[in-house]
Amino acid sequence: MKEKRTGFATRLGAIAATVGSAVGLGNIWRFPYQAGENGGGAYILVYLICVILLGIPIMMSEFIIGRSTHKNMKGAVQQLTPGSPFKFFAYIGVLGALLICGYYSVVCGWVIEYLWNSADGSLLGHTPEQYSDMFGSLVGTPQRCVLWTLLFLLLNFLVLSRGIQKGVERIANIMMPLLFVLLIVFCVNSLLLPGSMKGMDFLFNPKFENLGWKGVVDAMGQAFMSLSLGVTCLITYSSYFNDDSRLMKDAVTISALDTLVALLAGIVIFPAVFSFGMDPKAGPDLIFNTLPTIFQQMPGGTIWAVLFFVLLFFASITSTISLSEIPITFLIDEYKLSRTKALIITAVLMAVVAVLSALSFSTLSDVTLFGKNIFDFLDYVGPNIFMLLGGLVTAIYVGWFLKKEIIHNQLTNGGKYRSSFVQPYIIFCLRFIAPVAIIIIFMYYTGIF
Repeated sequence: MKEKRTGFATRLGAIAATVGSAVGLGNIWRFPYQAGENGGGAYILVYLICVILLGIPIMMSEFIIGRSTHKNMKGAVQQLTPGSPFKFFAYIGVLGALLICGYYSVVCGWVIEYLWNSADGSLLGHTPEQYSDMFGSLVGTPQRCVLWTLLFLLLNFLVLSRGIQKGVERIANIMMPLLFVLLIVFCVNSLLLPGSMKGMDFLFNPKFENLGWKGVVDAMGQAFMSLSLGVTCLITYSSYFNDDSRLMKDAVTISALDTLVALLAGIVIFPAVFSFGMDPKAGPDLIFNTLPTIFQQMPGGTIWAVLFFVLLFFASITSTISLSEIPITFLIDEYKLSRTKALIITAVLMAVVAVLSALSFSTLSDVTLFGKNIFDFLDYVGPNIFMLLGGLVTAIYVGWFLKKEIIHNQLTNGGKYRSSFVQPYIIFCLRFIAPVAIIIIFMYYTGIF
């Protein structure tokens, strides 16, 4: 028997959960690193423009679909435009969520090991070369990698087993404020380090000569991926929104908070990197190699290391919770399963993908797909295929095929509020700007040009 569908209890809880779905590891290292590499303030300016013209309109399109029907994408399209083939693109979101969360959970497992090692004091006291060997040992040892990955998934699904209000919303209400507090504490500490202003200059000084075409495309891609667009995550969460929520106001708030986390992460990382003479362009190595080297040189380094990996854990689990909710909601809506059964099926499927990904650096290292190991393949097709294709379909559907009356009704809450310029802005961006931008990103990341 299908369980009664419930929504978020409060607007604050809905925003916290949705921000949590957007904030992830990419905010902590990818955004600051790309900003520094691609012109600092110039990149950030382009990114903000992309959020306004690309991110918010697509977010709004997903909100409109989900909140207007309180269903997953397939059920929503069937209700809004009966007989439309767009309903089949719901499977892109479900499959994309399973694949992305599968490999993402492996990285989150690494975060748990580093948190554990930070807490017991074994993380610090090594050379940069030893940190590199330490990370190589982790990913190359199948038992450890699989153990931490499955532990993370267990924690993820324990939260989801509590439901939307007692699980998803409650954990978001706790973790998101704590994440911001930790970020601010780290920012203050980093800015007080000697030579910290060099890091601020690296991150924020506009260097348009370093921007280039790559920087523009990276900014578009980051704006798209940072907000969890394209895999129906926001359709799923907005289907739990209350009917009196202000969609445009919520979209702007969520986008602003997500961007704020990325900027704060940059202020945390780069002043410390420059203060201790480390490589500011270390990319993913910043988390597992460079930062541990920095922590051991700081007074109270063990405490800072523990707090940092706690911060990463918060960012990680709020993202995987939202991704996991996509197939769970789909199974409940389309196959009339109880939440418990839907959760078990999703957990098993995701665990299979995660274990295969975790073993791709050791036992299954010889297994390749299009020249990539399993982890790297999923890391490539998740953001570059599923998210982009899903975002393109959503933009076209709402921009060209959904009745304007439905859009107007959702933007104004049934005529309660004025939409003024909002509706023309949303429709124009969805019809013309978003599709072109997504195609450019897709062609660039797939090597077509």
